[in-house]
Amino acid sequence: MVSSYTFTQESQLTAKFQQEIADFWLTGEFSTFTSFDGLNIAFALFYSPNNQRHMVISPGRSEGYLKYKETAYDLFAQGYNVAIIDHRGQGLSERMLADPHKGFVSDFNDYVLDLQHFVQNVVKPKFNGPLCLMAHSMGCAISIRHLQQFPYTFNAAVLLSPMIAVNGGAIPSWVGKPLTSISYYIDSLISKQPSYFYSYGPYQVKAFADNKLTSCETRYNIFQQEYQLTPQLQLGGITFAWLQQAIKTEAKLFKDLDKITTPVYVIQAELDTIVRNDKQTKFCKKLHQLHPQSCPNGKPLIIDNALHELLFEVDTIRNQALSAALDWFDLHEKVN
Repeated sequence: MVSSYTFTQESQLTAKFQQEIADFWLTGEFSTFTSFDGLNIAFALFYSPNNQRHMVISPGRSEGYLKYKETAYDLFAQGYNVAIIDHRGQGLSERMLADPHKGFVSDFNDYVLDLQHFVQNVVKPKFNGPLCLMAHSMGCAISIRHLQQFPYTFNAAVLLSPMIAVNGGAIPSWVGKPLTSISYYIDSLISKQPSYFYSYGPYQVKAFADNKLTSCETRYNIFQQEYQLTPQLQLGGITFAWLQQAIKTEAKLFKDLDKITTPVYVIQAELDTIVRNDKQTKFCKKLHQLHPQSCPNGKPLIIDNALHELLFEVDTIRNQALSAALDWFDLHEKVN
């Protein structure tokens, strides 16, 4: 099916980043708010009174709004005002540890409270009208918990490669979960600061050929360049503490499924090795059973040959993901 939307294509990217996207970016509002526990949380807003639709973006782990220039540009061109939050401890938001490269959160729900503050105190006063939510990876776990705790905030939500569960590779979850809990406990006893999880460390530049995020070299190089131009964006590996929180959150995502009122659509990357696709499929099936308006047919939309970062993939994959997301928002535009 031919998409009715027009998005930036890879062949245009280099020129567009230097011209149209650069000019668009200058129109944004970039600021911070203070979280409930005193952290500076960064955000970006793109607003025009001519745009009648409003979107909040919840990025994945290690991401920030500077990575989403092309996405914000394309969504704005489709008539959306766009709001992007940099989750605590990443992007341009304040870090919580002395080592700024450590991926850490003391309580996963802190992310949720930040998102709620952002929506209620920053986005809603600026964007007058119903909101939709687009999230990626870890941002999806945050968003699901938000939908469970603050129902009726969004008209519709799209989850791209959602982190229902982290992919532990060859280690089965019945081994990985208790191992993580024991390791976290030991680390909390012997370390003054949370330690990196096994084999993880500070931020390192990874060659395109070695990456597991996208098959689009152009988009990969562009966002890697952002991380070099703005070293504050750089985030290394996860800590024992972060993974312990992610594991605890997985159980809550399923336990509180009945509290979701917003229509939810899940888009799955077929070749994803970062998060577990089987958990996404299980999530969709159970959510659809409780709320038939979510996850049509009880399944995610699977995009063939896609790696984890759908919004930074090759055109054929990215176009399909964005088109499906906007179709979902169109379908629920007038639903309150």
